[in-house]
Amino acid sequence: MLRRAGLLALVMVIAVGAKAWHDTMRAPVVERLVLESAALPQGTPPVTVALLADIHVSGPDMPPSRLARIVSQVNALRPDLVAIAGDLISEKRTATQVYSAAAVVAPLGQLSAPLGVVVVPGNHDHWFDWEQLAAELARYRQITVLRNAATARGQLVIGGVDDDFTGHADLPATVAAMQEQSRPGQLGLRVMLTHSPDIFPQVPVNVDLVLAGHTHCGQIAYPWGGAPATMSDYGDRYACGVTRQHGKTLVTSAGLGTSLLPVRLFTHPEIWLIEIRPPQR
Repeated sequence: MLRRAGLLALVMVIAVGAKAWHDTMRAPVVERLVLESAALPQGTPPVTVALLADIHVSGPDMPPSRLARIVSQVNALRPDLVAIAGDLISEKRTATQVYSAAAVVAPLGQLSAPLGVVVVPGNHDHWFDWEQLAAELARYRQITVLRNAATARGQLVIGGVDDDFTGHADLPATVAAMQEQSRPGQLGLRVMLTHSPDIFPQVPVNVDLVLAGHTHCGQIAYPWGGAPATMSDYGDRYACGVTRQHGKTLVTSAGLGTSLLPVRLFTHPEIWLIEIRPPQR
C-alpha cells in the first residue's frame, strides 16, 4: 500500500512538473479584444494595439533568444502600435542568469509597427537599473519611453504612467500631458499605459482604454481559477483580463515571463491584440 501511494505521489509530482514547464515555456497565447469607441470618427480604419507586459528577461525561462522569437510572433500580427507595460528584466534570486541591459533590449529593437513602440517602466526595471535600460531603449528610433508623459500617434493619444508599485507614478501629470497632446476640436481615443492596474479607479472617465500588467494573472494559479497572490491591492478585481467600469476598459495582461520563481502553473504567457474601431452602425 505504501509503495503504491509513493508511486502515485511520484506520478503526481511529475505530472505537475510537466504541466508547469509547459505553462511556463509555451508560445504566448494571443488574446483578442474588439473595442468600439465614438472617439474615432465614422470611416476611420481600425487601429490595432499589441500589449506586451512583464517580459522579465532572465535565465532559465526567458533568455533573449526566446524574446526574439516572441518579437517575431508580435510582428507577424502586424499591429499598428506596440505597448509594453514594464518589467523588461528580472533580477530574481532564482535566476540562472541575469542579462545586461543591452541584451534585454536588443530583441525589442526588432519590433515593427507603423505607430511605433511605447514603453513604461515597471518595478523590476527600477530595481535593476532603469537608467541603463532607458539608454539602451533610446538607441532605437521606433521606441518611445513614457514616464508620466504622453504622445499622439495617429488617432490615439497615449499616456504612459511611471511605476506605481515603486512610487514613481504621477497620474495627474500624465493626464495633463495627454490633454496637451489632444488636438483642439478633434476627437481622439485616449489610451493609458501603466505597469500596475491599481491606478485604474483613479483614471479619469474620459480615458477610454487602460493597459496594464504586473499581476501575471497570479503566475501560479488554482486550476479552478483565481490565484493565491496577485500583487494588487484590489485582489482579483483588476488582476487578469478585461474589466469595464464607468465607461473605461482595463486590459491586464498575464505577461510573458516570470517573477520570483521561474515557473508558471495554470496561467500562460500572452500577447493581447486589441482592435479599436468606430461604433458599427
